[in-house]
Amino acid sequence: MNERAVEVSLAVDLFKKNENKKILEVGNVISNYFNTLHDIVDKYEKGHNVINEDVVDFHSNEKYDLIVSVSTLEHIGWDESPRDDKKIPRAIENLAKLLNPKSGLMFVTLPIGYNTVLDKLIRDKTIKFHEQYYLRRISKNNEWIEASWDDVRGSKFGNPFPGANGLVVGIIHGQDYSKNE
Repeated sequence: MNERAVEVSLAVDLFKKNENKKILEVGNVISNYFNTLHDIVDKYEKGHNVINEDVVDFHSNEKYDLIVSVSTLEHIGWDESPRDDKKIPRAIENLAKLLNPKSGLMFVTLPIGYNTVLDKLIRDKTIKFHEQYYLRRISKNNEWIEASWDDVRGSKFGNPFPGANGLVVGIIHGQDYSKNE
């Protein structure tokens, strides 16, 4: 009964559309719901196909067709000691470099209200996605609707409903990123 209901279903749909392609997940989330074969980078969690490395330092000779991060990037630099408020943009930039430049896609979900620095980076457009969508939780029954930034920007984590009450869905295209390098 939290944001995972909508985030995981969106991510799984992308996994299905990208079967037999090179996939990287940031944060070991999807394997908690489904059997997975894709690469996973997670600094802390141990598991099958999990590379225990900081996402900012992660490098690969592979280019990924799909990179997915489900409510993970908000922890980077925030839930660490010492705190590093500039780490999330560095992580996103590093991941974008790992995308297949012809057809790669990065899909990121971020809860609003959990990390105030992240909220500010999104509001100030320091973190830029090629496409950005917003979802707002509207009921205790965990119903979500598509919304605008104005609808979600003041969302509180854990209030009025448990977990996230507003989400950002960000998409980066490899071909668009490689043009900007």
